[in-house]
Amino acid sequence: MPRFSANISMLFTDLPFVERIKAAADAGFKAVECQLPYHVDAIDIADACGMAGVPLVLINAPPGNWEAGERGLAALPGREEEFRDTIDIALAFAETAECPRIHVMAGCISQDEDGAMDTYEKNIVYACERARKEDVEIVLENVVIPDYFLVFPDQAAEVVRRLEQKNLKVLFDAYHAQRAQGNLAEFLEHNLDIVGHVQVAGVPGRHEPDKFNEVNWRFIFDFLDAQGYDGWVGMEYTPRGETLRGLSWAKEWGLGPK
Repeated sequence: MPRFSANISMLFTDLPFVERIKAAADAGFKAVECQLPYHVDAIDIADACGMAGVPLVLINAPPGNWEAGERGLAALPGREEEFRDTIDIALAFAETAECPRIHVMAGCISQDEDGAMDTYEKNIVYACERARKEDVEIVLENVVIPDYFLVFPDQAAEVVRRLEQKNLKVLFDAYHAQRAQGNLAEFLEHNLDIVGHVQVAGVPGRHEPDKFNEVNWRFIFDFLDAQGYDGWVGMEYTPRGETLRGLSWAKEWGLGPK
């Protein structure tokens, strides 16, 4: 049975950020995750998780100037010092909030750009070495937005295997993977050994993973179980309406209003 995590950056958004943790636990989620939690105090997240009895299992490192369109710094030549600062910030937050996993975004730059791949790999190795001292895992994800450095999940997997860092894994976001190249089960079958986290959203639309989209989610969840995946499956989607009502698809897995 999948172990579902609620992404509180996208679910329960009618509530203040920290209060979403209890709401997720009350709805049956066994963990929470989020994208960019740095607008709240990490100790408040830790306290809320402790009270609700759910861990925080994933955060993103600061991605640069989000409002200006930046989506990570790892592959951007000349931004190395800023990148290292974002890793320090993320690790400090993770330590306080007891989060074991950080997604490091690559940034919007072509892999053909001079120095981009070399910069990216050196920065990822740096992040892994820093994170390993704190017993934290670094995960990489392909993102389907214009000019993003990692377009396909295969590219993320290639970097993970090439760098051979013990605490470096793939964040397999099935929404982005389906949009980029499809063949979800095939990718998982060949790369589950380096998958550190899974995220899910319906395609198209990025809504609930229910029957109103092009992916057979029951098959994917059963496939993960059959392959022995014991990590978290993050629900990172935009509900069509109220979050709890939208969980009707997941009643058989114990999620939804109690």
